[in-house]
Amino acid sequence: MTPGVRPLIAGNWKMHGLAADGVALAQAVAAGAPGLKAELLICPPATLISPLAPVFAGAVALGGQDCHEAAKGAHTGDISAAMLKDAGAAYVVLGHSERRMAYRESSHRVCAKAEAALAAGLTPVVCVGEPEDDRLLGRAEEVVAEQMTESLPAGFGAAGGVVAYEPVWAIGTGRTPTEANIAAMHAMMRAKLSATFQAEGAGLRLLYGGSVKPGNAVAILAIPHVDGALIGGASLVAEDFLAIARAAG
Repeated sequence: MTPGVRPLIAGNWKMHGLAADGVALAQAVAAGAPGLKAELLICPPATLISPLAPVFAGAVALGGQDCHEAAKGAHTGDISAAMLKDAGAAYVVLGHSERRMAYRESSHRVCAKAEAALAAGLTPVVCVGEPEDDRLLGRAEEVVAEQMTESLPAGFGAAGGVVAYEPVWAIGTGRTPTEANIAAMHAMMRAKLSATFQAEGAGLRLLYGGSVKPGNAVAILAIPHVDGALIGGASLVAEDFLAIARAAG
């Protein structure tokens, strides 16, 4: 971890959860939040943000899973950053690999969404990560650096934005990079943030995501410049999510 930086353990529920089971899971997470060193963040489906706000009551932060870059307009099916904020969100995940791949979202569009999030008072959690082909070709750090250059807006550092490294080939597969791979990538990302945002970049949180589980969380969270985790499947089981949070110290 980065000295002096509070860890962030973020759960991405993806497209899981109706009202009853979502509230029950949130209650279990909230019950385990007191006393943790890490800040907890849950990003449920947008339909659950408002119902979960009173359950978390400030003990756990809420976030959206995406937002449109426009403040309002004829964008059927989309949701604006201001709408997420109004529902009770404090964060929004942007540029997740599932959206970059399935919806062909470019880094330039991710940057526009991050600008919209900042304008609405949300903290963006911008995801970056290489496909397996680029890892095998030795281009992983080059690809991630380019994504960071194109995805992070000018106000990102001053607003305390978060960057999450999620190697595409590790998400939901049970596979993870080696600790040395993660350490090298996060060191490059820290240097990139510091060069781009100067002193502010030294304190921005860098998360690792991609098959993080209770069994590997202690080792991953001990890696320099890994300031937390963005968790998918394990965040749908309260005890697993809380076990990962406890691994942050």
